Amino acid sequence: MKKLTILDGGMGRELKRIGAPFSQPLWSAQALIESPEHVFQAHQRFIESGAEIIIANSYACVPFHLGEELYVSDGPRLAGEAAAIAKSAVQESGKDVLVAGCIPPAFGSYRPDLFKPDEAFDIFTSLFKAQDPFADLWIAETISSLEELAAIQKVLAQTDKPCYYAFTLDDGEGEARLRSGEPVKLASERVCKAGGAGILFNCSVPEAMEKAIKEARSVMVEHGKNIDLGAYANNFTPIKSDHQANDTLQAMRELSPEDYLEFAKRWREAGATVIGGCCGIGPEHIYALVKWRDSLN
Repeated sequence: MKKLTILDGGMGRELKRIGAPFSQPLWSAQALIESPEHVFQAHQRFIESGAEIIIANSYACVPFHLGEELYVSDGPRLAGEAAAIAKSAVQESGKDVLVAGCIPPAFGSYRPDLFKPDEAFDIFTSLFKAQDPFADLWIAETISSLEELAAIQKVLAQTDKPCYYAFTLDDGEGEARLRSGEPVKLASERVCKAGGAGILFNCSVPEAMEKAIKEARSVMVEHGKNIDLGAYANNFTPIKSDHQANDTLQAMRELSPEDYLEFAKRWREAGATVIGGCCGIGPEHIYALVKWRDSLN
């Protein structure tokens, strides 16, 4: 199996924790606008914890969070600034850390029913162009449906940089499925056939990840693909299908670094080659992952 690569954790909750301005609907974009030094500091904390890939803080640089007027005037600029801050944090650290450009949900997390493909293409394209000068690779995050995947792949087809596709999962029992109800196996096939660099699962409860990793792994074997596979879960309680992303902050639970590590060990055993954290997973969780990974070598 490939060496295990460690991603960073959730930027939004980390920004809030270190005192950055943080409220809905702006969410993590508020710090970009009002206090970019906090964004730099949050990246530093994850780098110091041992993360080998950090993701640009551009997740909220979309009309859903910024509002249409602010997005049109400043959205792409803010996304570019987010990627530039991530790159500068890496450069100052002197460490061999990669910056991932982020392609986020255009119309809110966990809501495939709200997706508009034509509008999404324009939003994704603007975010891609703004971040590309600073990105070493791409991670499309919290993909809820195959329709959303197709729109993102259309945009990322123009780059030769590695492209990772991170899907958010239904928290229910049974076959691993996206929030849309579509099978993980079908999503994995689409990534394999399009030449993606990796299949990831994110912003879902840790309990949902192992099954999805196993099913994606079976598809990779079937297609003869040795691409990356992994997970970065959140610290949330299960999320309902009618969740309104901007209504309130999602309910958190208290997974300790040790708790999270126990899940990560199972993901690794299932075939994961990339592991990190999403909302509510902080530098202390990433540090625990790194120390465990290093103990395996």
